[in-house]
Amino acid sequence: MTKVGIIGATGMAGAATFKAALTAGLDVTAIVRSADKAKELLGADIKVIEKDAFDLTKVDLEQFDVVVNAFATAPQQAYLHTDLAAHLIAELRETNAPRIIFILGAGSTFVGTGDDRHYAYDDIKSDPENAAWQSIPENQLYEFNFLKDVKNVNWVGVSPGQLFVPGELSDNILYGEDDMLFDDNGNSQTTSDTMAKAIIDEITTPSHKQSRFIVTNG
Repeated sequence: MTKVGIIGATGMAGAATFKAALTAGLDVTAIVRSADKAKELLGADIKVIEKDAFDLTKVDLEQFDVVVNAFATAPQQAYLHTDLAAHLIAELRETNAPRIIFILGAGSTFVGTGDDRHYAYDDIKSDPENAAWQSIPENQLYEFNFLKDVKNVNWVGVSPGQLFVPGELSDNILYGEDDMLFDDNGNSQTTSDTMAKAIIDEITTPSHKQSRFIVTNG
């Protein structure tokens, strides 16, 4: 049975992925700072490692076949996204296991065409109304750019659409690689259960290595 550890299993994406992993019959462990919170949210009998993500060691990580990094933080500490990625990669250098899946932001996806093709983050930072939270997509873009240079760790990235919200699995799921995806109505949205489904599919049927893919509701 595939052993999966989920960092940040009490957050929106982490909790949805944890529940989807249980449903898929995977051997899943929540890696969280509060075991009590995890058990209250996810079930009293779940497996838990109570540890700060920055304190995880190679020994902690190598017990799993796959680690999912669903870490989230407040805008004022958004730099921790890249810092944690660097820490996890450092612990797993020159190893093939575990695979590590990073939930990235939509800011690193491209919008526009031709000479106008640019990062979605460029549009976010150009709007003053986004100032309070723009550090999160900014630092998730830095995180992805860091990962692109990592060649000796088996990592995968996955980005949502323009909006990433709690919600049920979509009946129609769209997949892409670099350019933001839109449904027939021009919306670009990923619900938490759709993201979880994409991650579980990537765990059970690997199709990416050292690359990022995009998933949205169709």
